Amino acid sequence: MTLPFAKHIRRTSKTRFLFFFFSDIILISFSVFMAFLLRFDANIPSQYFNTIFSLTILVLLFSLPAFYFFRLYSFSWSYVSTDELISLAKATIISFLLLVVVFLVFNDRVIFQNFPRSTFLIIYFLVFMFCGAIRFSKRIYFQLFITGLEKGKEKTLIIGAGDAGEQILRSILASRDNFYLPVGFIDDNSIKQGVAIHGLKVLGKIDKITDIARDKGVRQIIIALPSANSQTIKEAVELGRKAGVKNIKIIPPITEIIDGQISTKDLREIEIEDLLGREPVSLDTNLIEDFVKTKKILITGASGSIGSELARQVSKFGPSELMLLDQDETGIFNISREIKAKFPYLKTESVIADIRDKHKINRIFQQFKPNIIFHAAAYKHVPLMEENPDEAIKNNIFGTEIVAKAALEFNAEKFIFISTDKAVNPVSVMGATKRAGEMICQYLNQRNGVKFISVRFGNVLNSRGSVIPIFKEQIRKGGPVTVTHPDMKRYFMVTSEACLLVMQAAQIGQGGEVFVLDMGKPVKIVDLAKELIRFSGFEPDKDIPIVFTKPRQGEKLFEEILTAEEGTIATQHQKIFKAKLAETNKENLEQGLEELKLVVVRNQQQQRQEIIIALKKLVPFYK
Repeated sequence: MTLPFAKHIRRTSKTRFLFFFFSDIILISFSVFMAFLLRFDANIPSQYFNTIFSLTILVLLFSLPAFYFFRLYSFSWSYVSTDELISLAKATIISFLLLVVVFLVFNDRVIFQNFPRSTFLIIYFLVFMFCGAIRFSKRIYFQLFITGLEKGKEKTLIIGAGDAGEQILRSILASRDNFYLPVGFIDDNSIKQGVAIHGLKVLGKIDKITDIARDKGVRQIIIALPSANSQTIKEAVELGRKAGVKNIKIIPPITEIIDGQISTKDLREIEIEDLLGREPVSLDTNLIEDFVKTKKILITGASGSIGSELARQVSKFGPSELMLLDQDETGIFNISREIKAKFPYLKTESVIADIRDKHKINRIFQQFKPNIIFHAAAYKHVPLMEENPDEAIKNNIFGTEIVAKAALEFNAEKFIFISTDKAVNPVSVMGATKRAGEMICQYLNQRNGVKFISVRFGNVLNSRGSVIPIFKEQIRKGGPVTVTHPDMKRYFMVTSEACLLVMQAAQIGQGGEVFVLDMGKPVKIVDLAKELIRFSGFEPDKDIPIVFTKPRQGEKLFEEILTAEEGTIATQHQKIFKAKLAETNKENLEQGLEELKLVVVRNQQQQRQEIIIALKKLVPFYK
């Protein structure tokens, strides 16, 4: 599927290049002729006909390479902007200067004898005008005839008059195949009030959305605030709904817009995550790109919520190869197909494997030889792991050990272990196994030069098995929405931002660290339930009841990010901290792992209790 797509892209680029290249030849030639026509009042003396021909050749020889150098043949006709206009000005100036130099050096030649020098300026004024006009013609056409294309479109208000809002408007104006009829902008910046952008005015601030939407008959709202916090987005949504606007779209957060280009194709429906977990995150994408680019990347657990998002984000930074590994064949099929569709030039391999299969994992490492491993494979559901501690240990501890030792044997550069806040003072089997994984990474760090790094964070909004999909399903059925305890709190983060922070932490890590992501403020689960009920158009405890159950085995009312003994050290990134951990004792760890292996392979009635005792020996703070 990728080959025809790639051919289509190349064919489109080639067609656009040829169209503008030959158009420039015609327009530049015409400009030279017109310059003489204007200079001599439409009566060109016959002695200049040879000069016109020779000068045309010279201007083409100087102008066309300059146009190519300034990328005037590799832009989007629909989204042409002032950047192309500036590039055209630079190209024409350089070409003009080169022609002047040639004239000064060869002014005694026949071609330049009795030559009217004013034609130079006229030629390049016309070249700039004609070549600029054809590049802006498509945008000008749509803007002039936009009134004739209003049928079937809905009046749309754009929230945000910054770069993102301008790009969205430009995208709308450039395409007839959309349902948006923009009527104006909303922006909280006082300086922008009343300012016109592509003919549309900034009509007011966010607190005036309701009045403006009603006055203008707005049916759709586009929130173009990629770096706004969740509170601003929430306010805009609430005021829009108050005005009766149901169709509200949003552009993705700034962390998902790697190349800075936004169009209507990027718009999506507003989600509960945008109202709860979307806080501005600044990233040094250049450092991430340097870390990932041209590297072989292996992601275990690639079909899961974190693994699949890591695959999407890693792919944007140009790795040489990407291997997606998981034992879930359907999940791997889906994420692999998605990556290949979005990144057709990226060499991607999909592997079905169990991380507990030592021989296969070693074989995969031997063949693929990854530079960087993101180890996201894990059993994560707390209650299930309480019932099946042997499987949690086999997968989360011994599976991690197998993959980590393969990284050592085959000389990887970095191994990034995806950990959790549940590893802090663990009260669950799942949390204890994750802490054991951190300990293994600390123990193996810097052997053969491999840098082992752990990254800890809390819950990811809307991940598989998290509370949001469960609450949505309960609301869809008419309730009740079940919350374990009125005081239960959790840290939440948007998946894309969590994964990008993981990549940033991996880039700055020198080995042996346990990084802690700043998850913001913890959210009460009952407040999350109420917000989701309101988001669905109902009132909590009126239309949809909330019922409290009780915490399940292994659950805390509040998850910590650090133990009281740990503390943190700041890093160069404001949302990434380093936990101050005691060094892992080699003898204790090896002995604990051996005891755990012996207990797990036994098959007897008291096996669970023995496992818990052995796990407590391995992880000191496990309660």
